[in-house]
Amino acid sequence: MSDLALPDAYARLAPGRILHGIAAVLLPYRGDAIDWPGFEAHVARTRAAGLDLAVNMDTGFGDLLSPDERARVLDAVRGVLGPGVPFYAGAYADADPDPARGWRRSIEAITSRGAHPVLVQHPALHAMDPPAKAAAYADAAGACEQGALAFELSKAFAPHGEIWDDETFRRILDVPGIRGSKHSSLDRALELRRLAVRDAERPDYRLYTGNDLAIDLVAFGSDYLLGLATFAPQRFAERDRDLADGRVDFLSRNDALQHLGNVGFRAPIPAYKHAAAQFLHLVGHLDGDAIHPRAPRRPPSDRILLLDCAVRLGLVDDAERTFRERVAPHL
Repeated sequence: MSDLALPDAYARLAPGRILHGIAAVLLPYRGDAIDWPGFEAHVARTRAAGLDLAVNMDTGFGDLLSPDERARVLDAVRGVLGPGVPFYAGAYADADPDPARGWRRSIEAITSRGAHPVLVQHPALHAMDPPAKAAAYADAAGACEQGALAFELSKAFAPHGEIWDDETFRRILDVPGIRGSKHSSLDRALELRRLAVRDAERPDYRLYTGNDLAIDLVAFGSDYLLGLATFAPQRFAERDRDLADGRVDFLSRNDALQHLGNVGFRAPIPAYKHAAAQFLHLVGHLDGDAIHPRAPRRPPSDRILLLDCAVRLGLVDDAERTFRERVAPHL
């Protein structure tokens, strides 16, 4: 480990800045059914690494689950974490044409289990003007005493997503019940503009990067809620501690994680969830790489690339044996 410090010009808020890191947790499958033991073990591993976690997000196939399945996910997480430990969960309006009304139903299921809601976008919002959109978020957040996070999602991830215009973002900043938002535009310049507006108008507002292709945005003021963090939560926690301490090791750790992000999140981007399952199986954390039956897949040959990522991250002890046992049989 190096004793060199990060230059202030690179990490303007380090040393001393404590990131809020949230992993959007993969929901693994066995065949066409949810792998509950695998999921519970992964939840426990994520929490033990030192990260908060979010479930029923895009990474957890939240838009493909029924309300009953999402409720069972919430119960499983609460059972693993025990009472009082916070976590986050996607709130969906589902088929309700009134997003705020649908969100409120979902919020009730989430808050009754001691979790924090993340308001997932709904197609009905797309046609609304900025005042109406902000009003919908305010209506929903008013049903949650501790407030909620909002979620703007690029259509590259899912068709129900939308990246707000600048006026909408400013209006949402004015909603007291929205404590922060996950920004998944995959546009570094746009996120930096979001940060500048946040710093000027509401510094206590948390902007969680969802840019798995630019995870160093945490060095410029973002927190994170990343699907990539579910691949290697312990390595993300180590990286975050280096940033908090102002250590130059942050750079090499971030580079290795970004290499994994570039492999896992290349087009078609929604297939990253299968890449996560492949990776977690490859490093021995899942029994297989099955995912939701309606979700897109990566080719088996991706395991070759993912093995290189795992070696670079120090997550396999014997690369040749891992290739023989967990790569070659799938080719």
